Amino acid sequence: MKPQEVLLTVLLCIGAIQGLIYGIILWRNKSQNSIAHKFLAAILFFFSYRLLVEILTLFNIGFYDFWYHFLIEYNWIYGALIYFFVKAYITPNFKLNLKKDWIHFLPVFIEFIWSNFIKSQNFYWDGTRESLSWLGYYGYITWMHYPTMYVVSGLLIIYYSFKAEKLLKVDNYETFEIITEHTLWIKRVLKVLRYFSILIIVIVLIDLIFFDYAFNQWYRYPLFIIMALITYWLGIEGFSKRNKSVIKLKTVLTSKEKQQLEALSKKIKHLMVEDEVFKNPDLTLSLLSEQLNVKPYLTTKCLNLIFNKKFNDFVNEFRIEEVKRLVNKPENNQYTLLALAYDSGFNSKASFNRAVKKLTGKSPSALKNN
Repeated sequence: MKPQEVLLTVLLCIGAIQGLIYGIILWRNKSQNSIAHKFLAAILFFFSYRLLVEILTLFNIGFYDFWYHFLIEYNWIYGALIYFFVKAYITPNFKLNLKKDWIHFLPVFIEFIWSNFIKSQNFYWDGTRESLSWLGYYGYITWMHYPTMYVVSGLLIIYYSFKAEKLLKVDNYETFEIITEHTLWIKRVLKVLRYFSILIIVIVLIDLIFFDYAFNQWYRYPLFIIMALITYWLGIEGFSKRNKSVIKLKTVLTSKEKQQLEALSKKIKHLMVEDEVFKNPDLTLSLLSEQLNVKPYLTTKCLNLIFNKKFNDFVNEFRIEEVKRLVNKPENNQYTLLALAYDSGFNSKASFNRAVKKLTGKSPSALKNN
């Protein structure tokens, strides 16, 4: 075995073993995302299987021998697994409905049957074209002398990665909301797999057009090394995020509750706009609730469900708007920005800076510049 083949074998083994280990851990995980983890584990298992098949070919195992008929390609399954991994992650109590969802796995069944049919042609082949049927001959040519399986696999991954991304749209659902910051790693996974698929399609088409599809080692080895690295990284990503939920159930209000909270929201807004209670630096949830003559939990519920805000953010938004108003007055040019922040209800420089950065995404000085 050549030195580069030894190095390739080591790298592929690391990726395959890592994929198997993390796949088993994710498959056995019992968190609320356990179904999603099983789909991610399945992706890792198939990636590891594909890497192990490539390792065997380096030892000349699988080239028209006994194992040739058992090492079947499963390149067309990744798209469906990616889609259901994301769907299971963002769907409460997800269950695979075989009556409705079987269509997504149809490509892999077609690939399995077709691959077996092509491999079976070796039993009839005697070196002449006439020894094979028309379908067997042209099927073999299409399958073995064109990058059909790789192009279709890449297109399926690209299609399902975009389809999965649509599931992560935050405004798609009535009964729950998606925690955007918790889906960033899933979006990274989708993008990496999509870009890898695009890379494979581009390379095999270049090889087909300019090199008569020789599947040369100069790009075959790097592609499988990248696949091993993706398998390694995917296992770590899935493992590190295995207990992180990406959805939060919404509270469904009755008509009476909604009317009560909407009435309370008008009182809160009146206190803020007309009475300017936000200017009180010691304003707390309890103090605001006392002025509203309601329990603090009702004030919190109103802020969360009607205004979609937490108490501190809600109050600080009014304070920041007041700072903007004061800054725009010429008679206030003699005062510092911090002095105007104190007049607006902030009780410290740190709280002012933190609130402006969080709610506007800019530094406090940007308020004065604007």
